[in-house]
Amino acid sequence: MKRKEKKQRQHGTTNILLYKGYIGSVNFSSDDEVFWGKIEHINDLITFESDNAHELKDAFERTVDEYLAFCKEKNIQPEKPFKGSFNIRLSAEIHRLAFIKAKQERVSLNKFIETTLEKKLIS
Repeated sequence: MKRKEKKQRQHGTTNILLYKGYIGSVNFSSDDEVFWGKIEHINDLITFESDNAHELKDAFERTVDEYLAFCKEKNIQPEKPFKGSFNIRLSAEIHRLAFIKAKQERVSLNKFIETTLEKKLIS
């Protein structure tokens, strides 16, 4: 048990799959005894499944490839999971402090938040 806990801390655990810029969720249905997921953050509902965890990644990648091939065949632009903008909800006080700090640094509020997130995520 300790060995497994140590391995998880070293490698982390995630419930997502990544492939060609797309993110797939990872779920398990105990009723159906199947692993399944969907491509996240796009409007189309695209799902994949597998009888075991080892094959779920292959099913996800195959599904992404099939989606891209379908879009190419139909001459439509495939959706991208992230477009570079999103709305966030902040308390009034955090919003005020971020605005003040952005003004002090002579950047837009958007640029200030982008830079702050970048520092936190990339460092």
